[in-house]
Amino acid sequence: MKKHLLEQSVIFFSVLKWVLLSSAIGAIIGAIVTFFLNVIHESDNLKEFLPFPSYFLLPFGLVITVFLIRTYAPSASGHGTEKIIEAVHKKEGKIDFAVIPIKLVATVITIFTGGSVGKEGPGAQIGAGAASFISKLAKFSAKDRKKLVICGISAGFASVFGTPISGAIFGIEVLIVGIIMYDVLLPSFIAGFAAYTTAKLLGVHYTYYFMDFIPFDITLILQVAVAGVFFGLVSYMFIIFIKQAEVTIGTIKLNPYLKAFIAGVFLVALSFFIGDQFFGLGLDTISKLFFSNPELIEDIPWYSFIAKTLYTSVTLGAGGSGGVITPIFYVGATSGHFFGTLVGDNLALFAALGFTSVLAGATNAPIAATIMAVELFGVDIAHYAAISAVITFLLTGHRSVFPSQILKFSKSDMLNIDFGDNIEQSKIDLSTKSRTKVEDFKKKFNWRTKK
Repeated sequence: MKKHLLEQSVIFFSVLKWVLLSSAIGAIIGAIVTFFLNVIHESDNLKEFLPFPSYFLLPFGLVITVFLIRTYAPSASGHGTEKIIEAVHKKEGKIDFAVIPIKLVATVITIFTGGSVGKEGPGAQIGAGAASFISKLAKFSAKDRKKLVICGISAGFASVFGTPISGAIFGIEVLIVGIIMYDVLLPSFIAGFAAYTTAKLLGVHYTYYFMDFIPFDITLILQVAVAGVFFGLVSYMFIIFIKQAEVTIGTIKLNPYLKAFIAGVFLVALSFFIGDQFFGLGLDTISKLFFSNPELIEDIPWYSFIAKTLYTSVTLGAGGSGGVITPIFYVGATSGHFFGTLVGDNLALFAALGFTSVLAGATNAPIAATIMAVELFGVDIAHYAAISAVITFLLTGHRSVFPSQILKFSKSDMLNIDFGDNIEQSKIDLSTKSRTKVEDFKKKFNWRTKK
């Protein structure tokens, strides 16, 4: 009896500790992210005073961003969430405090000048940086600091998009592919809800799109399964573009500021041929796709998901600062709309499924993506979203837009995986049994061909 009493007392005080800590961290991050979102909103209003489209300033915006990051906070480079994952796995959650102001300013400049990036990565990185700084001031242990930084991911994601449950799940699901970190589950949930509630109280407005359609239909389920395969290809394309653009631009032997300027000029010039709707966040385009109104979506070309992928890859590869999740949403929604036009119906539904499924595939977070679908579009979409997200997650393969993710799960029992320090270092090959089957098939095929 004494043993049970001791156990329950320890658990109670541990839960109480993390309820208080994660609530405080979530509220602080919610306030910081609210300030960040307000700055982006106000900067967007300033575009009205320009005598020309703001994206004409992109070459200069990229140069300024590269200068700020290289000079004051090199760890603020890239799309935010990736750097947090790296800090959790390799630096015990330690994040340079300079990341907070530099990431905020650099992201605002990139978005204002038309860079194709998002706001969730910087929001999460700013939040995680604040959590790391508070942990340092309070002299928390390395283990507690890592937990609070993970809470920062959840709180940042939840307060940017207004999805507290999926935000909490995303913060713990995105770190290790195949493992849910249950010891951080409660703190992540509380931090996510605290950040979301704080942002709401401070005036942040969130938009939700509740869809009404037949909750169960066999034909539609088959179409959704095929859509999952298509979204898997789209996710694969997005990951490859992002990585290849960074590698290609990095190998060009030019001054980094000159490369950033040339990349900006290239995107501005490209807009004269394929359109200028691929600059910036693209939230207006995304919103249009969730309404079954032909007049709203008639100006959205079928190749939008390819163009947005290109714009995002070049922006980030050239040194732009911002998140990658919002572009993923754009790519997912527009590719879903394109798929819907191919099957001839349910355009808004497939846009919604693409929105969350490409997130599942590109970030290896199918559970968070499915829950997000329910939070944004209503419970009737749950089973369709789950089918599409999981198929997309599997068919994207063992790769991610966050290369610092640790892989601890094989997406096929026919593969043999030598797990490395991160997903890019993991070696993947056919299992011995599968290799034997392939060789036997080749022999039979050759014998029949000769005969």
